[in-house]
Amino acid sequence: MSSEPQVGGMKKRKILVADDDPAIAELVRINLESHDFEVVTAHDGRETLSMAVGEKPDLILLDIVMPEIDGYEVLKLLKSDPETETIPVIVLTAYASDEGAVVSWLEGAEGYLAKPFDPEELILTVKRTLKSAEERSGAK
Repeated sequence: MSSEPQVGGMKKRKILVADDDPAIAELVRINLESHDFEVVTAHDGRETLSMAVGEKPDLILLDIVMPEIDGYEVLKLLKSDPETETIPVIVLTAYASDEGAVVSWLEGAEGYLAKPFDPEELILTVKRTLKSAEERSGAK
Protein backbone atom coordinates (compact mmCIF):
# COMPACT_ATOMS: atom_id res chain seq x y z
CA MET A 1 0.00 0.00 0.00
CA SER A 2 1.57 3.28 -1.12
CA SER A 3 1.58 6.29 1.17
CA GLU A 4 2.09 8.61 -1.80
CA PRO A 5 -0.68 11.19 -2.25
CA GLN A 6 -2.98 10.10 -5.06
CA VAL A 7 -5.26 11.99 -7.43
CA GLY A 8 -7.67 9.91 -9.47
CA GLY A 9 -5.45 6.85 -9.07
CA MET A 10 -2.33 8.74 -10.15
CA LYS A 11 0.54 9.83 -7.91
CA LYS A 12 0.36 13.52 -7.07
CA ARG A 13 3.35 15.41 -8.49
CA LYS A 14 5.52 16.94 -5.75
CA ILE A 15 6.99 20.40 -6.27
CA LEU A 16 9.63 22.00 -4.08
CA VAL A 17 9.14 25.77 -3.92
CA ALA A 18 12.36 27.51 -2.84
CA ASP A 19 11.84 31.18 -2.00
CA ASP A 20 12.99 33.25 0.97
CA ASP A 21 9.87 35.46 0.80
CA PRO A 22 7.10 33.66 2.75
CA ALA A 23 4.36 35.59 0.90
CA ILE A 24 5.68 34.50 -2.53
CA ALA A 25 6.16 30.89 -1.38
CA GLU A 26 2.56 30.87 -0.08
CA LEU A 27 1.17 32.39 -3.29
CA VAL A 28 2.99 29.80 -5.41
CA ARG A 29 1.87 26.98 -3.06
CA ILE A 30 -1.81 28.04 -3.28
CA ASN A 31 -1.66 28.20 -7.10
CA LEU A 32 0.01 24.80 -7.38
CA GLU A 33 -2.22 23.06 -4.83
CA SER A 34 -5.31 24.36 -6.66
CA HIS A 35 -4.07 22.26 -9.61
CA ASP A 36 -3.56 19.11 -7.51
CA PHE A 37 0.18 19.38 -6.97
CA GLU A 38 1.73 18.46 -3.63
CA VAL A 39 3.94 21.34 -2.44
CA VAL A 40 6.87 21.47 -0.04
CA THR A 41 8.77 24.68 0.65
CA ALA A 42 12.31 25.75 1.45
CA HIS A 43 13.38 29.24 2.48
CA ASP A 44 17.12 29.32 1.79
CA GLY A 45 19.67 27.65 -0.44
CA ARG A 46 20.94 25.15 2.12
CA GLU A 47 17.41 23.99 3.00
CA THR A 48 16.62 23.69 -0.72
CA LEU A 49 19.55 21.34 -1.30
CA SER A 50 18.64 19.23 1.74
CA MET A 51 14.97 18.98 0.75
CA ALA A 52 15.80 18.15 -2.87
CA VAL A 53 17.58 15.01 -1.63
CA GLY A 54 15.15 14.19 1.18
CA GLU A 55 11.84 14.91 -0.55
CA LYS A 56 12.72 13.78 -4.10
CA PRO A 57 10.43 16.36 -5.73
CA ASP A 58 9.28 15.98 -9.34
CA LEU A 59 10.22 19.62 -9.98
CA ILE A 60 11.84 22.57 -8.20
CA LEU A 61 10.76 26.22 -8.48
CA LEU A 62 13.89 28.12 -7.48
CA ASP A 63 14.32 31.75 -6.46
CA ILE A 64 17.74 33.27 -7.23
CA VAL A 65 18.18 35.76 -4.39
CA MET A 66 18.17 33.64 -1.22
CA PRO A 67 20.18 33.55 2.01
CA GLU A 68 22.87 30.95 2.76
CA ILE A 69 23.44 29.92 -0.88
CA ASP A 70 22.03 31.85 -3.84
CA GLY A 71 19.84 30.18 -6.45
CA TYR A 72 22.51 30.01 -9.16
CA GLU A 73 24.85 28.12 -6.82
CA VAL A 74 21.96 25.87 -5.69
CA LEU A 75 21.18 25.14 -9.34
CA LYS A 76 24.82 24.32 -10.07
CA LEU A 77 24.99 21.99 -7.03
CA LEU A 78 21.69 20.29 -7.89
CA LYS A 79 22.79 19.60 -11.46
CA SER A 80 26.20 18.25 -10.35
CA ASP A 81 24.76 15.76 -7.81
CA PRO A 82 23.72 12.35 -9.22
CA GLU A 83 20.84 12.24 -6.68
CA THR A 84 19.29 15.49 -7.93
CA GLU A 85 20.66 16.11 -11.44
CA THR A 86 17.52 14.88 -13.22
CA ILE A 87 15.05 16.98 -11.19
CA PRO A 88 13.79 19.73 -13.52
CA VAL A 89 14.28 23.26 -12.20
CA ILE A 90 12.34 26.39 -13.10
CA VAL A 91 13.98 29.64 -12.00
CA LEU A 92 11.46 32.09 -10.54
CA THR A 93 13.01 35.50 -9.94
CA ALA A 94 12.12 39.14 -9.33
CA TYR A 95 15.35 40.14 -11.06
CA ALA A 96 14.43 38.83 -14.48
CA SER A 97 16.82 39.65 -17.29
CA ASP A 98 18.01 38.14 -20.55
CA GLU A 99 21.39 37.57 -18.91
CA GLY A 100 19.75 35.85 -15.93
CA ALA A 101 17.77 33.60 -18.24
CA VAL A 102 20.90 32.64 -20.19
CA VAL A 103 22.85 31.89 -17.01
CA SER A 104 19.92 29.81 -15.72
CA TRP A 105 19.77 27.73 -18.90
CA LEU A 106 23.54 27.33 -19.02
CA GLU A 107 23.45 26.02 -15.44
CA GLY A 108 20.76 23.49 -16.40
CA ALA A 109 17.40 25.12 -15.61
CA GLU A 110 14.49 23.94 -17.74
CA GLY A 111 12.49 27.13 -17.36
CA TYR A 112 12.62 30.77 -16.30
CA LEU A 113 9.77 32.89 -14.94
CA ALA A 114 9.77 36.50 -13.80
CA LYS A 115 8.04 37.76 -10.64
CA PRO A 116 5.41 38.93 -10.39
CA PHE A 117 4.25 35.87 -12.30
CA ASP A 118 0.98 35.22 -14.04
CA PRO A 119 -0.64 32.25 -12.23
CA GLU A 120 -1.75 30.67 -15.52
CA GLU A 121 1.75 31.00 -16.97
CA LEU A 122 3.18 29.42 -13.80
CA ILE A 123 0.88 26.40 -14.07
CA LEU A 124 1.44 26.01 -17.83
CA THR A 125 5.22 26.23 -17.39
CA VAL A 126 5.17 23.67 -14.57
CA LYS A 127 2.98 21.24 -16.54
CA ARG A 128 5.03 21.66 -19.73
CA THR A 129 8.30 21.14 -17.84
CA LEU A 130 7.01 18.01 -16.08
CA LYS A 131 5.74 16.59 -19.38
CA SER A 132 9.07 17.28 -21.06
CA ALA A 133 10.96 15.63 -18.18
CA GLU A 134 8.72 12.55 -18.40
CA GLU A 135 9.32 12.28 -22.14
CA ARG A 136 13.09 12.54 -21.64
CA SER A 137 13.09 9.83 -18.98
CA GLY A 138 10.81 7.59 -21.03
CA ALA A 139 8.30 7.43 -18.16
CA LYS A 140 4.50 7.36 -18.53
